[in-house]
Amino acid sequence: MSGRGRLARLALLVPQHARTALGGFFGHRGPKGDPEGVIVQAVIDGPEGILLTVRVDLRGWELPGGNLDPNETEAQALVREVYEETGLRVEVGELVGDYLRTGFRPHRARLYHCHVLSGTARPSEETPVVRWFAKDALPSTLFPWFRTPIEDFLADLPTPPKRTEHLGLSEILTGFKIDLKMRWTDDKHP
Repeated sequence: MSGRGRLARLALLVPQHARTALGGFFGHRGPKGDPEGVIVQAVIDGPEGILLTVRVDLRGWELPGGNLDPNETEAQALVREVYEETGLRVEVGELVGDYLRTGFRPHRARLYHCHVLSGTARPSEETPVVRWFAKDALPSTLFPWFRTPIEDFLADLPTPPKRTEHLGLSEILTGFKIDLKMRWTDDKHP
């Protein structure tokens, strides 16, 4: 990307971070009426490794997933979100873990192991970068709140853990640094 493209991406940093901060401090990611803010996330593994995405608003590697629409089950939401973000049709498998996140952007993340049924991984308007990573070579620009869930998946635990994680100032600053690094390197920094 040219220097002008890099500057354009960096110029979006302020409004996108302001929107994220407002939502993180004064709202949650869940649908209206859901005080817990449940989101579902997929760990999709294959011969290429684990599939990660980069979102438009806060740039850094993360697992695909998102909010439930009204009257949607977790499995339905996850199938829809994964297809929208990656172009892959998946089957939702076992629950990997349940993560109550407090502090910034409080929510409950439920992580499921998903299996690819069809499709080819491709970017979308919401996730302009989609890439497979070897399980033993996850990117340094993976947001920190995704590390423990991926580690739980890789550990193949006998029962899904229930964990509480506090997203405080340290995680916010780390996320900001990752976002800046990804914008500066045109999303190429692993």
